[in-house]
Amino acid sequence: MSDTKVTVYSADWCAFCHAAKDYFDKLGVKYQEKNVEEQMEYAQEAVKKSGQMGIPVIDIDGAIIVGFDRARIDNVLKEKKLV
Repeated sequence: MSDTKVTVYSADWCAFCHAAKDYFDKLGVKYQEKNVEEQMEYAQEAVKKSGQMGIPVIDIDGAIIVGFDRARIDNVLKEKKLV
């Protein structure tokens, strides 16, 4: 699948962001990273999508997950047939 369906809004200092990205790497799921510290519009996008200030905000083909919720990530990846 060429077009990336997973976006991770993250920051370099965020341990849960690193955990989420490492998890996607381990599963072989391609994702686009949007660093909210480097680009203010990414931070605004993340808040708009999630309604919250926390990161990571993970957008899996329109399903929004705030935080590194592995069970929810697994469910959504299966539902969207990305794993």
